[in-house]
Amino acid sequence: MKKLFLIRDSLENKISYYHLLCLMASLPFDRFYSHLILISFAIHTLINLKKSTVKQVPVLRILILQSVFFVTVLSTIYTIDTHEAFNEWGKQITIFLFPLLFWLNPLDLKKYRPSLLLSFSIVCTLTIIYLYFDAFRSIRYYKLPLSVFFSRNFTNHNFSEPIDMHATFFSMQLGISLVFMLSALLFERGFLARSFYFICSVILSAGLIQLCSKSVFIVLIIVINIALPYFMLQGAKRWQFVLISFSLSACLIFGILSDHTFKERYITELRQDLSNSTDHRATTDDSRLERWAVAITLIAKAPMVGHGAGSEISLLQESFFNNKLYSSYLHRLNTHSQYLSLSIKSGIVGLLVYIATLAYGLKISFEQKDLLFFTFLMLTAIVSVSENLLDVDKGICFYAFFFSFFIFSGGQAKIDTETLSAP
Repeated sequence: MKKLFLIRDSLENKISYYHLLCLMASLPFDRFYSHLILISFAIHTLINLKKSTVKQVPVLRILILQSVFFVTVLSTIYTIDTHEAFNEWGKQITIFLFPLLFWLNPLDLKKYRPSLLLSFSIVCTLTIIYLYFDAFRSIRYYKLPLSVFFSRNFTNHNFSEPIDMHATFFSMQLGISLVFMLSALLFERGFLARSFYFICSVILSAGLIQLCSKSVFIVLIIVINIALPYFMLQGAKRWQFVLISFSLSACLIFGILSDHTFKERYITELRQDLSNSTDHRATTDDSRLERWAVAITLIAKAPMVGHGAGSEISLLQESFFNNKLYSSYLHRLNTHSQYLSLSIKSGIVGLLVYIATLAYGLKISFEQKDLLFFTFLMLTAIVSVSENLLDVDKGICFYAFFFSFFIFSGGQAKIDTETLSAP
């Protein structure tokens, strides 16, 4: 484990490595820390910039990684809300910066990728332990029965509230960590190390269940049961793994649906989200389907290039009120779909750019048999159906950092069990 912190490299590369180590460790927490570390990493990279150490990467690849940011910039030209458009520039600037920094910085990301991902996964595991500790402390302080732990008071956003993280965006980070730990577990031979990876995997799985993110849960079921054996196993081992993983997944799903709170979250709320009820006296919430219908109406008014960056909320506010979606109006909700959000702001052009960018990454993940990159892309694509991923700082950082990180760290490197040996 000491090899996570004591690496053999030049002083400049050591500082770059520790910057990335701290940056990844800060992702589950307040954006102040990640932004501060990013600024420091950028300054360090520019100070030590040497033409001879710049990576040989096609410029087109960097532009593809930055494409969503350029869509926002170009759609500012005809926006109806210039102030909000420039706010989006500020939020999405990391999409522009990360590809440049990884290109200019000489650190060999492929060499240190396992160590960086392990440290990130350990931080995510420790964060889940802290959240469980905080929940149990609250239960004990208020002298509540332990059964309340699986109630709405301690699941989803209420569970992640102590670190001020959106449950779905935090679940995406846990998803990357869980798949990494399971991958390491498959290749590790030492008993202590295997035990370490197994315990971390159990803790991360428990945290994901507690966070109740439906979209992330669906992705992980697909990745663990289908993608993991496809990318990393062959022959009899592949089918043995599939049999065991499908059996465990079936038991897990049965257990989740046996609990009233989890069943309500995964099944009842999903049904409500996809309903098109017009009876707003029965509930104080508007369904996603109703908000999506309003968004589609706005898209139809400017289908090719949209209404401009930053226009989404102001346009939706008027439409929500006119369609009697008062809860959405009062809470100033967005479309809760990245695909629809881009269509409103930059039309079919912006939507196609985003889809093409994800498809480009997906192609590379298959070519290189990169399971973690594939997991990231699946999480991004599926979560984008139900969340405005690129309108929230933690969603933007997740997209910008990991997309560039997996592109620049090369293909599927075999898990280095010597580097990742548990303490």
